[in-house]
Amino acid sequence: MPNIKRGMMGAAGSAGGGGPTALFTWGDGNQGALGDGTAVDRSSPVQVGDNDTWTSVQFRSGGAVAIKSEGTLWTWGNYASGKLGDDTGAKRSSPVQIGSLTDWAAVSENMYNHCFTIKTDGTLWGWGKNTKGQLGVADTTDRSSPTQVGALTTWALVTCGYDFTHAVKTDGTLWAWGRNNRGQLGSGNTTYYSSPVQIGALTDWAYTSGKLSGRQYGTHAVKTDGTLWGWGRNDVGSASGSVGDNTTTSRSSPVQIGALTTWATVSTAESHCHAIKTDGTLWGWGNNSDYGKVGNGSTVDLSSPVQIGALTDWSKISAGWNSTTALKTGGTIWAWGRNIGGVLGDGTSTTRSSPVQIGALTDWDAVFNGGQNAGGLKTE
Repeated sequence: MPNIKRGMMGAAGSAGGGGPTALFTWGDGNQGALGDGTAVDRSSPVQVGDNDTWTSVQFRSGGAVAIKSEGTLWTWGNYASGKLGDDTGAKRSSPVQIGSLTDWAAVSENMYNHCFTIKTDGTLWGWGKNTKGQLGVADTTDRSSPTQVGALTTWALVTCGYDFTHAVKTDGTLWAWGRNNRGQLGSGNTTYYSSPVQIGALTDWAYTSGKLSGRQYGTHAVKTDGTLWGWGRNDVGSASGSVGDNTTTSRSSPVQIGALTTWATVSTAESHCHAIKTDGTLWGWGNNSDYGKVGNGSTVDLSSPVQIGALTDWSKISAGWNSTTALKTGGTIWAWGRNIGGVLGDGTSTTRSSPVQIGALTDWDAVFNGGQNAGGLKTE
């Protein structure tokens, strides 16, 4: 039985330091999504509470899910489809604890209307919307509190797309379930599955931080050999070119993005994607005509990765709806794209087509972007 380390999953939203970490959020505060006790938009970082014990955080649609260092699970924001997870039916503008257990390890990346967590014993738990079987519990009934997916104790990494889910086990196998109308599961067909099905037979899918990321109608993943793979919708509209294989052909099975073996981490959103290489360079592709969200200073759509600037000190990345937030090795936070609700965090409402620094602090450990809200963890 594996012992999953707290915060190991989802590099963009997990603390990387050894000391206490404070949580800060910014952007659209509607329905209490920022967790600061208000419903007010914030264009600059504001601290959530005064507890410096957060280790793993990810925004979901209209809120967030987080884990503290003692292994407790917390959530806040709106309650649609039970995605708050506290089984009450009430929205929350401040963090509320889910149950009393202390064995939660990490939360899923890129949550939409359903959420997942993995416990320290390697079990997988989900809640929220389930109309397409995206919770993987063999039915289509919504859940308002965490429900275990099967009985296995070998889950290591999980990410959510729009009504579908992907996960990697400790043996390096890739699994998926939920909506599949665009081939987004990667199963080679368009069949919906309400229980996990294995994608191919390979055992070289990486299951450490930042190696798996779901977007609206597709997913990207990094393998243990450093190759980058993508699949799902790629054909028309805002999704055009978002797979990154230099085509606009949708893919129902994983395809390799180029031939390089130097990819370190990947993060994808609805229609644009970003990845960091082992040399610290930042790359982006996909829809860019909307707000310059790829970040290369243009508004031209891109069907294959292009380098963003020439710097080699990028360390973590989190792509949201129409914007992206990133962390450099020096502990500074940067953002670009559409600035609705102040989601870029630079104190303005100005859209940016190139990275702009958020404040001047150099003690940030992690970043996360939920589309209309964003945040970070920093050492205290």
